[in-house]
Amino acid sequence: MERGKRKSKVGIVTSDKMNKSRVITVERNVKHPMYKKYVKKSSKFMAHDENNESNVGDRVRIMETRPLSALKRWRIVEILERAR
Repeated sequence: MERGKRKSKVGIVTSDKMNKSRVITVERNVKHPMYKKYVKKSSKFMAHDENNESNVGDRVRIMETRPLSALKRWRIVEILERAR
């Protein structure tokens, strides 16, 4: 039996205050329906980080997973770029 395709997103770590959890902000460009101008929208996701590897400012890839807590439904798959 094969698992369904899981969504993945790329975002930036905005909070690492919790143990084994991170807040990831994912930005996307959306075209305004009337003015046809692209507007930046952002969404925040709570993600699981088992070894506390990521820090604020890191670019990470997150993947959908089973609910791990009341708010966590994502986990950090890899760190794409470290913060300077």
